Amino acid sequence: MQHIHILMVDDHPIIIEGYENTLMATKQGDQVLQIETANDCDTAYELLQRASNEKPYDICFFDISLPSSSNGKFNSGEDLAKLTRDIMPNAKVVILTMFNESYRVHNIIKEINPDGFLIKSDMTSSELAEAFQHILTSPPYYSNTVSNYLKKSISADIYVDDINRKILHLLSQGIRTITLREHINLSMSAIEKRKRQLKLLFSVEDGKDETLIEEARKKGFV
Repeated sequence: MQHIHILMVDDHPIIIEGYENTLMATKQGDQVLQIETANDCDTAYELLQRASNEKPYDICFFDISLPSSSNGKFNSGEDLAKLTRDIMPNAKVVILTMFNESYRVHNIIKEINPDGFLIKSDMTSSELAEAFQHILTSPPYYSNTVSNYLKKSISADIYVDDINRKILHLLSQGIRTITLREHINLSMSAIEKRKRQLKLLFSVEDGKDETLIEEARKKGFV
């Protein structure tokens, strides 16, 4: 028998219940699932620490949006995923989230390199079941939205570093250039220079931020 130790972290208990029911109903005949759950960063942290000292998880599912830990050290599923990578390097890490902006997707892949990445709006119970089995044997598994973003950015012949990608993301969220310094540790002149470079890269002829975002979105950078 294959005993699989699982952690599921989501701030909506009904969603976790759905995940549990799906995995239990679709597991293979030789699989025994031991599932533990958490609805916030504090509980998840305690379970991760205990598991690292006793019985490590085989696979961990993390929602991105979670109530922060009481000490302020962990503020999201991303933080918990990074911790898992440190204390249980053999555990498979799966991200499930409603966030589907290109910037967030690329940032999560770079920072965490998850074994599975599922956008909730893409997901059905059958896809969750398929993803689970796939991740156990031959990760990674990315849902359609994630795969499409990666294909677009790989095929685009434009290099956009993390800072430029963040500038694009913030502009797409309606953040004005004059307040970008509140989010990015650069001088205003450095930010303006990067914006000019981006407009050259994306062939923005009218010089408008709106056109820049539109072109960046077409190529999967926003």
